[in-house]
Amino acid sequence: MRVLVTGSRGFIGKNLVLRLGETIGFEVLRFDRDDALPTLVDKVRQADAVVHLAGENRPKDVADFAQGNGELTKVLCAAVQASGRKIPLVLASSMQADLSNPYGKSKRAAEQAVEQLASETGNTAVIYRLPNVFGKWCKPNYNSVVATFCHNLAHDLPIQINDPSTLLRLVYIDDVVSEFLCALGSMVDGLRWGKVVPEYTTTLGELAAQIEAFRNCRSTLVSERVGTGLARALYSTYVSCLPPSKFAYDLPRYGDERGVFVEMLKTHDSGQFSYFTAYPGVTRGAHYHHSKTEKFLVIKGSARFGFRHVVTNEAYEVFTSGEVAQVVETVPGWAHDITNVGEDEMVVMLWANEIFDHDRTDTIRGKV
Repeated sequence: MRVLVTGSRGFIGKNLVLRLGETIGFEVLRFDRDDALPTLVDKVRQADAVVHLAGENRPKDVADFAQGNGELTKVLCAAVQASGRKIPLVLASSMQADLSNPYGKSKRAAEQAVEQLASETGNTAVIYRLPNVFGKWCKPNYNSVVATFCHNLAHDLPIQINDPSTLLRLVYIDDVVSEFLCALGSMVDGLRWGKVVPEYTTTLGELAAQIEAFRNCRSTLVSERVGTGLARALYSTYVSCLPPSKFAYDLPRYGDERGVFVEMLKTHDSGQFSYFTAYPGVTRGAHYHHSKTEKFLVIKGSARFGFRHVVTNEAYEVFTSGEVAQVVETVPGWAHDITNVGEDEMVVMLWANEIFDHDRTDTIRGKV
């Protein structure tokens, strides 16, 4: 399928073109701001489907709204009709199409052109009234407030919030692109109105606080819950705004005669991750916990884990090494230590189920 993407160099366009290029069975034709209008007609003739993203968001002259949104869409629809073929058309409109401002009126005019094409010819068409779209490559001070906040905080610039209670409706770029691809693969004759899901709602104040937390996690080492939903999408967007000079950051490193200890990552409710080293013959640990548990993974060297039940004095030991993918878990009420029994430096990854609290360490000295 040859898909003509208008506005292919824009925020949504770049993401869509990339995904089309990753998907077998698609060839991309492009029409952008610098292309002469007559070339649009020629590219429509070559296309099997059209995704119309081109338009004006923030023109210098307000009159350009009508030309760049409504009139351009009319030219596109006329080209589809003149081709003599039914060419599936996806239109990216805006939730502002119901408003009476110049931008809203121009987006409504674009919708009406597509509605007329579908009504008169039976041409397949899907219209999406998109709320604020955010994600990688969105432009600050142009595409959405998410882009502006992410860019500014990633570059240590201030952000401005006039009313923190302002409600935002948001959709993530990957979900938008997935929906467009789904629409291209399931077109039916006539017009339908599409919807991107999931759609998120948040306030301006909540948005700013969340992105500020992303920025702060490098110093606190406490990661936000970024595995699902809106937080996942916002975190991806924030990280995509980091300049290359911030792709890496240093961690605190604590060392003594035994080796080094480095905390890498902490979580709100699932503990923390770290690693430590030990020189040959060095023993670390020799303590027990009432509730805290840990998982150790030796990734280099050879180790002996010693255990002693603090009440019964029952003893146990485990030998493992970096040659074996084996986790050794500590158990509450058992004193434990780890000794480097090899000839080289030992490196061990460590997960603890809770963040270390200096006031309530739950770490009691106890010989093994």
